[in-house]
Amino acid sequence: MTKPSLLELPPGVQLVYLAEGGANVVYRFVSAVKSPLTAKRDPRKRLSPVAFEPAERITGKLLRLRKDTAANVSYKEIVENFNTTVRPLFKADELVDQTLIRLPEGLVHRCNEQLLLAESTGDRPQKRHGGYLSLTEPFGLLVTDMTTFDDPGSTLAELKPKWLIQSPTAPATAHRCRTCALRDMKNYEARSLGQKEQRSFCPLDLVSETFEDVLRATSFIKGCGDRIRLAHILFRNNTLQKLLSHQKAYCKVGLRGPPIQSTETSLDMTLRDCTLYIKVRISSGTFSK
Repeated sequence: MTKPSLLELPPGVQLVYLAEGGANVVYRFVSAVKSPLTAKRDPRKRLSPVAFEPAERITGKLLRLRKDTAANVSYKEIVENFNTTVRPLFKADELVDQTLIRLPEGLVHRCNEQLLLAESTGDRPQKRHGGYLSLTEPFGLLVTDMTTFDDPGSTLAELKPKWLIQSPTAPATAHRCRTCALRDMKNYEARSLGQKEQRSFCPLDLVSETFEDVLRATSFIKGCGDRIRLAHILFRNNTLQKLLSHQKAYCKVGLRGPPIQSTETSLDMTLRDCTLYIKVRISSGTFSK
């Protein structure tokens, strides 16, 4: 039995910038109605996926491209680690899937040119200036599209649960969770520099057995206007409880733990730096994540 060949993007594929973080830039597939890579995001406009074979593998997907960072971990290695260590811990419908796809020659160069252009026009976040896509990464990642551009009957809440339990190396007398303590430290530094302070929820509230604690956390979660409804979704949520359980089991983290770059701690930190997406169907009241 032959192994299936990797998917390949066609040379003429057109993309539109959607978002970026410290390590990746995410794009949507669009039709030829807009200029490639530079089209503005418009939530009112339906954007058709680029048509190429096999089309069913692209529909409902976004394209993630890797930045050139100090970590320099290839997408091939990331996918292998995801499939062997993360996927077995969760059900399939609890994960945003990711699939390797080979990139056409010149695509990354064009994307980097447009990132530079977006900096000059003010269309790229200031804090992301100077970070560009890796010219040595031959693959992109197809990831599940959790946006609501083509699903106007839904809203999307997005959050990073972070550390749902206290750091194992926190002092026994600590009265702040690890995440809140770190945020307070950064806010102290921000105040001294006259900068804006960060405000967010306490991760411990997300997994609290008290509904009011979860409701308090929702005031810091954007994307769903109905806080009470969102709180009911999060309260004793199976996926959050499973994440909490895994964080307790994989706890080689903290100030006195192994180096953050070590393979020994990669899964432990992944479980503390993941993102939870909650798509709420406005009409039916159901949700997916």
